[in-house]
Amino acid sequence: MRPALGLLMLFVAGPALAASAPVDNPRSLMGRWFIRHDKAIVAIEPCGNALCGRVERVLDKDFPEYDVNNSDASKRDRPVEGINVLLQFTPDRDDGVWRGEIYDPKSGHTYRSLMQRKGAKLEVKGCVGPFCKTQIWRRAP
Repeated sequence: MRPALGLLMLFVAGPALAASAPVDNPRSLMGRWFIRHDKAIVAIEPCGNALCGRVERVLDKDFPEYDVNNSDASKRDRPVEGINVLLQFTPDRDDGVWRGEIYDPKSGHTYRSLMQRKGAKLEVKGCVGPFCKTQIWRRAP
């Protein structure tokens, strides 16, 4: 196959391949996600060799507007919109599980975390020791 033709086919087939990509493909995780019963939107994007997620928009008045519970007092007056809540996620194995840390602005704590695509949803777990709490996120437009 000629190189130019191969490149053209990659661009034409790219969107179709991304739609059927394995769940451990970082592109299947990237994008905008509704979190916590649509309280906010988190944008997942590359950060170095990992994936990170920042609060793009707060949608619910019960979600903290400022990072008032942060253990670092110098960060308590920063808006929650714009801060990274998913930190340094990398693929764990070939089973589609990604590991990193998740920051919870509501509690001000950072937890060990796992995330994995489950069909059209994203399962995100925050863990302390062997105990994990799971949230199901859905794609935002």
